Amino acid sequence: MFKLETDNLIIQEINAEQDSTLILSLLNDSAFLQNIGDRGVRTKEDAYQFILNGPVAMYREHGFGMYKVSLKDGTAIGICGLVKRAGLDGIDIGFAFLPDFRGRGFALESAQAVMQYAREELGLRRILAIAHPSNTPSIKLLKKLGLSAEKEIVLPGETKTVLLLAWQQEVMEKNSYSE
Repeated sequence: MFKLETDNLIIQEINAEQDSTLILSLLNDSAFLQNIGDRGVRTKEDAYQFILNGPVAMYREHGFGMYKVSLKDGTAIGICGLVKRAGLDGIDIGFAFLPDFRGRGFALESAQAVMQYAREELGLRRILAIAHPSNTPSIKLLKKLGLSAEKEIVLPGETKTVLLLAWQQEVMEKNSYSE
């Protein structure tokens, strides 16, 4: 089972049995609704099904997904992870945190750990992210992670424009010398 630990956090797979309340709270938070979108999750049962059909299905299909982020004492504070999303030509990193845990460095700390995992363990050479163009805090965080804005896009089935950002591993070119 997937698990990362940082100085302050534990990052692990979301569990439908244990984490439905967290997901219900996150997906109905006004900032999530404004910046990410309405996922139609209104009850604990909706959250349970969302976890099974989203993160758990992605773990099975791709070996990664969105993960629960908790403090070392076990308090669940948000999610951070990797997603294979329709309409993008790569894997993207995403995150969302409960209001009481925003602006405290936890999103950056968890996203740095997930980025490191993506590069070192999964071997990703390009990592994407999407953000609503007015979501300045998320865009700043993504830039701290080394992502750069590429263009604005509309994802399949959506109507809102989002900013596509990307990190790309620099490839060292081999010098060839003729003798």
